[in-house]
Amino acid sequence: MFNRIKEDIAAIKARDPAARSSLEIFFLYPGYRAIRMHRRAHKHYLKGRFFLARWISERARKKTGIEIHPGAVIGKGVLIDHGSGVVIGETAVVGDGCTIYQGVTLGGTGKESGKRHPTVGSHVMIGAGARILGPFTVGDYSKIAAGAVVLEAVPPYSTCVGVPARVVRVGGEKPKELDQIHMPDPVSQELCRLGVRLDRLGRRLDTIEKQDEGENA
Repeated sequence: MFNRIKEDIAAIKARDPAARSSLEIFFLYPGYRAIRMHRRAHKHYLKGRFFLARWISERARKKTGIEIHPGAVIGKGVLIDHGSGVVIGETAVVGDGCTIYQGVTLGGTGKESGKRHPTVGSHVMIGAGARILGPFTVGDYSKIAAGAVVLEAVPPYSTCVGVPARVVRVGGEKPKELDQIHMPDPVSQELCRLGVRLDRLGRRLDTIEKQDEGENA
């Protein structure tokens, strides 16, 4: 237990330039506190003490604003930075060394049963407000941009952006099989189509008005 505490604190100190001391992290960091309480809740969950496990997780949510279901699996050295609004579902898995910012959701779509939540690989960075929804895998060393909504598997060493999220980098390079950055924007296409239709309707209306004027003359 003490080794795990040291590992978690050391990981936070290494990645958070605002961390001044181990004592500050232990007593004042809500992300660290939420993970520490989750580890206790998870042990009770594995032993079938579901009510006690959920009681601990609910206390953690009230104290930190971070909701981690006691069934979720959290690896070593995970940093939840700031943390307010983070939600991690029951069947989610978070690998070692991940960084999760505020407002992140590791959730389900409501369409699955059994394994419903994502498996996040090691050393993944998930930006503020991102949503990863579904029982797929986010590969090791990937980066999910702030506000992205990820709905399908992400390869290792990838960068994902957008709603819905698309892979714009794999291993530091653009994907060769498909240029997803310059794909046509469906919203712009629809607006253009509506604009053409309105123009046609406008010309037709002008023609009808001229005919009416000719008949009334």
